[in-house]
Amino acid sequence: MTNNNPIGLFDSGIGGTSIWKEIHELMPNEDTIYLADSKNAPYGQKSKEEIIQLSIKNTEFLLNQNCKIIVVACNTATTNAIKELRAKYQVPFIGIEPAIKPAALHSKTQTIGILATQGTLNSELFHQTAQQFHETKIIEQIGHGLVPLIEEGKINSPQIKQLLNKYLQPMIEANIDYLVLGCSHYPYLLPQIKKILPKHIKIIDSGEAVAKQTKNILTEINALNTENHQPKNIFFTNANPTVLEKILKHNYTIMKKDF
Repeated sequence: MTNNNPIGLFDSGIGGTSIWKEIHELMPNEDTIYLADSKNAPYGQKSKEEIIQLSIKNTEFLLNQNCKIIVVACNTATTNAIKELRAKYQVPFIGIEPAIKPAALHSKTQTIGILATQGTLNSELFHQTAQQFHETKIIEQIGHGLVPLIEEGKINSPQIKQLLNKYLQPMIEANIDYLVLGCSHYPYLLPQIKKILPKHIKIIDSGEAVAKQTKNILTEINALNTENHQPKNIFFTNANPTVLEKILKHNYTIMKKDF
């Protein structure tokens, strides 16, 4: 493994590109390989065993591309499978989990909301984290239907607006002052979410923190790419690449591959 090897990322679809953008912005010299397993999205409604097997499949794909570190850019895969991945492989893994801690520590109303997938909210890791803040009321909401709509490119659709209203209004009425986005797909809904939430409610997602942690680990293991070169950013998808192309808004290499 050399410093020039790429950073690998995988998600159940296009959502993890929100994490990729933060990593690319923080470390513009790094080559990256992103794997969108859109064919199997959403992971949130699958069993823990299925999520682990899909995560293993994705990891082995990225290892075959000689990735030096793997970012599990999916809350559901992190909370259900990262322990098994770390036990099975030598490569460093960076996970993404809902940012409950900063929300709970800064909440004035001691009431926070979390919008996430069923797989994340049901996971052992999520419950362990939530239990650390027993003085904070955490209103959990499964984002049923949001990921499939995002995967279809219907980010500004009436269906999205209707679902977000349904999920967020009870949180507003419960006096939350922080909303935690517990799925890497959800940052793409920020414009619609901000229209619904009162201005005093702050929104937290994990993208920037994940990027910083990735850089920290690469620095620790002396694997940062310090060369000033034009990076290669390659995206693999096993579904229609059109939505991925629209989300990225740049002429990156996108490859359709059945995996």
